[in-house]
Amino acid sequence: MSAGLPQTVRARHGMAASIHPLASETGVAILRRGGNAFDAAVAMAALLNVVDPHMTGIGGDAFMLTYHAAGGKVEALNASGRSPYDCSLEYYAGLGWQQIPVTGIHAVSTPGALDGWLRLLERHGSMALADLLEPAIRAAFDGFVVNRYLAGWYRHPLFGMSRWARFPATAATYLTDGQPPEAGQRLRQPALAGTLQRLARHGARDFYEGELAERIERFCRQQGGFLTRRDLRDHQSDWVEPISTIYRGYTIYEFPPNTQGIALLEQLNILEGFDLAALGPNSAEAIHLQIEAKKLAFADLERYITDPDAAAIPVAGLLAKAYAARQRETIRRDQAAASTPRLDPALSTLENTTYFCVVDAQRNAVSFINSLRSPWGCGLVAADTGILLQNRGKDFSLNPRHVNRLAPHKRTFHTLNPAMVLRDGQLVLVLGCAGAEQQTQALQQLLVNVIDFGMEPQEAIAAPRWSSASGLEIGLEAGIEAQARGRLAAKGHRLVETISTFGQAQMIAVEAQGGGLRGGTESRAEGLVAGY
Repeated sequence: MSAGLPQTVRARHGMAASIHPLASETGVAILRRGGNAFDAAVAMAALLNVVDPHMTGIGGDAFMLTYHAAGGKVEALNASGRSPYDCSLEYYAGLGWQQIPVTGIHAVSTPGALDGWLRLLERHGSMALADLLEPAIRAAFDGFVVNRYLAGWYRHPLFGMSRWARFPATAATYLTDGQPPEAGQRLRQPALAGTLQRLARHGARDFYEGELAERIERFCRQQGGFLTRRDLRDHQSDWVEPISTIYRGYTIYEFPPNTQGIALLEQLNILEGFDLAALGPNSAEAIHLQIEAKKLAFADLERYITDPDAAAIPVAGLLAKAYAARQRETIRRDQAAASTPRLDPALSTLENTTYFCVVDAQRNAVSFINSLRSPWGCGLVAADTGILLQNRGKDFSLNPRHVNRLAPHKRTFHTLNPAMVLRDGQLVLVLGCAGAEQQTQALQQLLVNVIDFGMEPQEAIAAPRWSSASGLEIGLEAGIEAQARGRLAAKGHRLVETISTFGQAQMIAVEAQGGGLRGGTESRAEGLVAGY
C-alpha cells in the first residue's frame, strides 16, 4: 500500500466501520456498554440518519445480513417498502409520463427502514430501542459539525440542496439561515430530534400506526401523493433466505431478489473459471474479464429482477455453476462486448446510500445498508417531522410489459445489497458498498482483491477501481496504469471521464487464527473504522 493511505485497523473485541466517524464510534460505544452487534447496528443506523442525512434515514429502506455466532447462521432481513395501494400505471399514463420523476411526491414509496430496525431488535437485540436512539437524538438536537463530504453534497450540480430549497420543510430542516452549511459549521435538526424522541417514548409502530403515520399521510395528501396510513400500517419487513455461491472455497452470501445481490454471485461464478491471480491486480486482462462478467450478470438483472411475490425469478438457475460456464464461454478475451443494459446515467455517477458493518466480541455481525435512493431522496421532508422521504418508487418501470412494472403494493427492484463471507462455516468477511449500480461491481473487485490477490481490507478498498456504465463505456480511477488503459482501449472499451464515483465501501475481516478483527474504510470519503 502506498505511503500516506489509511492502514488496516486491528482490534480484539469489537469493531464498527461506516462513512462517518460519529456513527462508527457510536457502534463501538454500544458494544462497550454490553450491547451486541445487532444493538450497535440500530444505534449506528439512527445516528447516520442525522449525520448522513442526504443518504439515509427512517424515510427510506434497508436490507440487513446478520450472522448469529451461536447458531452459525446467516439471515437476511428485507426492510424495503412497497408502492402505495392507490398508485397505478393508468394514472401515470394519463399524465403522459414515460418514467416516474426523481423529484417530488410521486416517487415516494412506503418507508421500510424503521420497521426493519425493530424486527432486528425483536429477534436478536439485547437493548431497548429508546437507549439506542439516544445518541441520534442528542446529535440531532445539539447539532454536529458538517464535514467536507456532506458539504459537497449540498452543492452537487445534479442533486445539490439548490433543487430542494423550494420545499419549505426541506429548507427549514437542512439549511442554516437559508444557506447550505459550509464544512465546519454546525447543523441542528430539532424536528428530527422530536420525532426520534417520540419513537423512543411510544415505539417504532407510532411511525406506521400512530400520530406520526397521520402526519405523514396528511403531508403526502397535501402534496398530491398516494402514501396513506394503510400503506404504513400494512408494511411488513420480512426475514428471507439469503442466497450464496462458493468462490474459490469461500461461501459468499448475498441478498436475494428484489435486490441486485444475485449479480455479484453471478459475476464471481463466471470469474471462478479464470486464473485472475496469474493476471495480476488491475492488469488490463483481469479488468477486462471482470467487466465482461459484470455485463453478463447485469443483463440478467434487467430481464428478471423485481418483487419475487409478483414474478417467478429463476434464482437457482441463475446461480448454477453450469449456467456460469455457458456465460463464460461467450466472453472474448480480445474484445469488449457492446450489448449491455442501459443503466440510469444519473445513478451511475452517484453514491446514494449508506453502508456500515459491525462485529461484536461474540462474533455476531451485521452487514447493513440503508438508503433514500437518490441523494436527498424525493426532496420532501414530511412537514414538521424532520423525516426526509425516499424516492424509491422511481425505480418502477411504467412499461406495462416490463418485469419491474409499477403495481399497487409491490416492492421494486433495489440496488441495495449487503454481503458476508464464510469459510468452513466460520465468519470471514463482512462488507458492502454504497453507489447504486456500482455496488456489486465494487464488491466484486473487493472480493477479488482479498481472495485472489491476498490484500488486507484497507488495501483492497483503497486499490484503484473500474466502473462499467453502459455499453462499452468504462471509468477507471487515476491509479490504474497507462499501459492497462491502452490495452483496454485496444479491446474496444471506451474510457470516459464522466463517472465521478467508484462506490464507498466498508469491510471487517475476522481472522481464522486467534479471532482478531481487521477493518478497512473508504479512503475516498471521510469514514472511520473503530474498534476496541
